Amino acid sequence: MENIALAFGLTLVAGLATGLGSLVAFFVRQTNYRFLSLSTGFSAGVMLYVSFVEILAQGGDALAAVYGVSTGQWINVASFFGGIALIATIDTLIPGPDNPHQLPTAEETAGLGVHAAPSAPPVAGTPQARLLRMGLFTAFAISLHNFPEGLATFLAALHDPTLGGAIALALALHNIPEGISVAVPIYYATGSRTKAFLYSFLSGLAEPIGAGIAFLGLRLAFSGTGAGFPPPVMGILFAGVAGIMVYVSLDELLPTSRAYGRGHESVIGLVGGMATMALTLILL
Repeated sequence: MENIALAFGLTLVAGLATGLGSLVAFFVRQTNYRFLSLSTGFSAGVMLYVSFVEILAQGGDALAAVYGVSTGQWINVASFFGGIALIATIDTLIPGPDNPHQLPTAEETAGLGVHAAPSAPPVAGTPQARLLRMGLFTAFAISLHNFPEGLATFLAALHDPTLGGAIALALALHNIPEGISVAVPIYYATGSRTKAFLYSFLSGLAEPIGAGIAFLGLRLAFSGTGAGFPPPVMGILFAGVAGIMVYVSLDELLPTSRAYGRGHESVIGLVGGMATMALTLILL
């Protein structure tokens, strides 16, 4: 039960980093895109390394112990690509122009902390109305993405708190620029920091909510199996989580890191994340 509380806590922290992103947008005069590049590259490194070296391997071991090596490998691989298919399907539900991983430009964020946006409700067809729509769609898109990401953090922390902590940190860094993406257009459209923060905060809450729904569903489905979930279920879930994290890293984190970095900053962040995760797994 202690691990369950910790797993939910880590998932909540990762999700609330979205709200932190909105605060960064409000109180920092100029967005540090170099930091965003390094941090998103670092997150990708952590998630890729832990997915292939730890999570996918653990899923394979659990499935091989139940079904044998050959059959277990096939189920492990199918579950891995099933996780990729799940998050890719979610991606198709998001309109391209409103993708949450397209950060505002430097011109859009410059002076955000001091600029006085219109306070009247946006009128349909005006630039403010389009900005508000973009911000709301972004919040919705991030909420959809955060459901499976919350499940990934929760399951990892439930199995191994150290592993869950590393994934929570990676997703928290990943969620900060997402919070900026929600807050900037809503703030410029409404002139309200409160509304911008609220929508950013609520989109981040989808992460622990998603973890909670998944956990309750699993407990209801396997309530007669004791405190934990059966090894085949954990094996399939772990392989699926690895697929989700690999997709998020390759489709979202690395392109964002490359877009906002200079020189080899993206690769430096990537390798730094891998090295940090490798040392964490060895030492802890």
